[in-house]
Amino acid sequence: MLIATLAPFVLGKSPAARSAAGHGSTFPADFVWGAATSSYQIEGAVDVDGRGKSIWDVFCHSPGRIKNGDTGDVACDHYHRWREDVALLARGSFGAYRFSTAWPRILPAGSGAIEHRGLDFYDRLVDALVAQRIAPWLCLYHWDLPQALQQQGGWLNRDTCRHFADYAQIVARRLGDRVKHWATFNEANVHALFGHGIGTHAPGLTGRSNMLAAMHHQNLAHGLAVAALRAERSDLRLGTIINLQPARPSSQSDEDRRAAERFDAVWNGACLDPLTKGGYPAAIAAEFASLIADGDLAAMRQPIDYLGLNYYSPMYIAQAPQSLFGAWFGAVPAGTPFTAMGWPIDAAGLTEELIRLRERHGDLDIYITENGACFDDLAAADGSVRDEERIAYLRSHLVAAGRTLHAGVRLRGYFVWSLLDNFEWAEGYSRRFGVVRVDFDTQRRTPKSSFAYLAGPARSGL
Repeated sequence: MLIATLAPFVLGKSPAARSAAGHGSTFPADFVWGAATSSYQIEGAVDVDGRGKSIWDVFCHSPGRIKNGDTGDVACDHYHRWREDVALLARGSFGAYRFSTAWPRILPAGSGAIEHRGLDFYDRLVDALVAQRIAPWLCLYHWDLPQALQQQGGWLNRDTCRHFADYAQIVARRLGDRVKHWATFNEANVHALFGHGIGTHAPGLTGRSNMLAAMHHQNLAHGLAVAALRAERSDLRLGTIINLQPARPSSQSDEDRRAAERFDAVWNGACLDPLTKGGYPAAIAAEFASLIADGDLAAMRQPIDYLGLNYYSPMYIAQAPQSLFGAWFGAVPAGTPFTAMGWPIDAAGLTEELIRLRERHGDLDIYITENGACFDDLAAADGSVRDEERIAYLRSHLVAAGRTLHAGVRLRGYFVWSLLDNFEWAEGYSRRFGVVRVDFDTQRRTPKSSFAYLAGPARSGL
């Protein structure tokens, strides 16, 4: 299990990060530099070693759901090529790797019988990371609910919360001796809105009541899982990961201002305030009242050791009477640059959100657990990829993050999204976020210029 080699790097400090203080870097020597992925987006091997179906397997094979009819059946074939991907992490001097375990690979029916071959896969991956002095950061849920649980109601069913806590304990029992940083959920707010409110992500449900139920039950599952993990091992650092973005009014009108305030409560508050404050934001609290059973709010408010922040862009919100909450994405200021996803580029929003987190939720240890950009990367004749637009994006956001250190924010680390080009949900393979290019026909991996940038200049001085 290589336990003896873990202690020197348990905080995920790469050699580059450890030496950064001597080279004029904005970031302290113990700053964590990492890369992130998620199970369904890279693993493939959907029918291998007893893995059960997930909601994304079913969603992808439903006609018209995914651009170009793409699926995650193969993705980056990481299940078979993990050694190569660990070698890439080592080559890039990343001190930490944030990945997610696939619930249906470990519990094909969502509960009950354990598929030990699934746990064996993650066991091998963790050992390989430890051998390379790369700290494993494990996320238990990145949207791939077992389809068997979806057939019982999924996140609309309170029983799923208990099943999730059981799953968390099973994984910790196997990997907790070497994995010390754990996140319960990735972006519960996004999963609830897009998967259960507007239906463009799996499981494809729509309606405000479905979205509210999914949010509440994921919040409850987080609390139950944190308690289960602490009962299993007392030496784990536990947190969760939320996509947080400033919600700015799309115009100066009172209607858009009120819409932005409401959307902020839903997007930035509904999956965070219960965890740190013990209740839902006042603007939307009444809408959750019927879902709250005795003890729920106390169960959700478990002490956490860190918060993971995923940031890509600010949001510009307009009044939209036909939308779920009377508010939706509106016009963006003229002259704003965009990524290939159509997301506005504004690094100042990251500074704004980090400082607001401290003001609203206290002095939490914060890690940027996803930040990155999609661009239409083109390979040159020699196969190289000079993604200067991505480098500019990363540089501006790292500068913005660094500013918050001087403002007293306890920012402890940064994970780029993503290590690899991968299956980008409803966009299929048409969008590329990786600092490593993947040829999805041959599975060849090619580090881009941004990979070299993060391995060197980004750490030695901005």
